This record gives sequence, structure tokens and C-alpha cells, in this order.
Amino acid sequence: MSEAGQEPMARAASRLREAGLRVTAQRMAVLTAVEALPEHPDADAVRSRAREVTGRLSLQATYDVLRALTEAGLTRCTQLAGHPARYEIERGDNHHHFVCRECGDVADVECVIGVAPCLEARLPATYSVDEAAVTFWGRCPACADGLSE
Repeated sequence: MSEAGQEPMARAASRLREAGLRVTAQRMAVLTAVEALPEHPDADAVRSRAREVTGRLSLQATYDVLRALTEAGLTRCTQLAGHPARYEIERGDNHHHFVCRECGDVADVECVIGVAPCLEARLPATYSVDEAAVTFWGRCPACADGLSE
């Protein structure tokens, strides 16, 4: 059966094994929660969703699992100034984020190309850049509509 046809927990177990991680109920529940929750959930939202499966899960355990999943390349952690860390399934694409200044919603933005913003770091050759993050700030459609009323 293809991964797409598997039940979410079975799919999570397969992904954990493929990444070389030990399969535990907490890891399966957290990975499944990150995949199921919309809009880049924070650790507390992930924990709430994962607890529906595990029954008990501390916030520290949630952070520990999220760190292991991120280090294994299964999730991506995005740090946004003034906001808690947000998580999403790592899809191997290069994308950026838009953050609404009003409600805090986060949306994916396709990779930026072109002159502005400039992503070519002018650093001495001894530096090794492996990632550039761009965050767009503004108002989402729902919050922008609220301004026009």
C-alpha cells in the first residue's frame, strides 16, 4: 500500500522508521498532529492535538519530540519574531512565510526570486550559508477587510 493510502498513525510510523527514529506513540501522535493541523501550529496546539491520541503529553515532551522530528528532517521549525515557534511537515521545498500583524496567521509564500529582496549574502568566503529565510508581514484578507468597514 502506498504511503498516501495508509492510516495517519501507520504513515507516521513508516516515516519515523525511514528517518531512522525509534517509533513511539508520542512521536507518531506529534507527527500526525503537525500534519493534520492547519496554518503552522505552535507546540501547544500540537500537544493538544497529540493528546487526543496519547492521553497524556507534557509540553516539554512535545518540544523534545518536535526537536527530534526537526533534526531528522520530518518537520520544519519556523522562528518568527514575537511569536512562538511554528511547525510544519518538511516537504523539501524552499518557501517563505507571510505573517498577519493582526491575527498572527501564517501562510506559505512561494520562493522569492528577483532583485528584491536580495538573498545573496555578501559575506567573506569563510562563511557558509545554507538557508535564507524571508518573512513578509502585513494583514491577511480577513483582517484587511476589517479595516475597510
